[in-house]
Amino acid sequence: MPSKAEVLLENMRRSTTNWKRRDLDNLYLGFGFSIKNGAKHDVAKHKVYPQLRATLPRHSYLAKGYITFAVKLIEQLQELERQGEE
Repeated sequence: MPSKAEVLLENMRRSTTNWKRRDLDNLYLGFGFSIKNGAKHDVAKHKVYPQLRATLPRHSYLAKGYITFAVKLIEQLQELERQGEE
């Protein structure tokens, strides 16, 4: 059974519109990222792979680009995890 974050990722792959900041937070936290508050934006950074990071806006509704970037970043994470298993 897929986790909530995996279901969220699949839904974001299908559509990049009408997502809120809390959805993005749930996605990143579900895949092992931590979220730190910055001055004007927040930063999501992976705990094991610190090179994987994303800037998050503070407004509730998100532009499509934030979702597209999040999906690509999670796919990079999954690839790094697969390489680590080999």
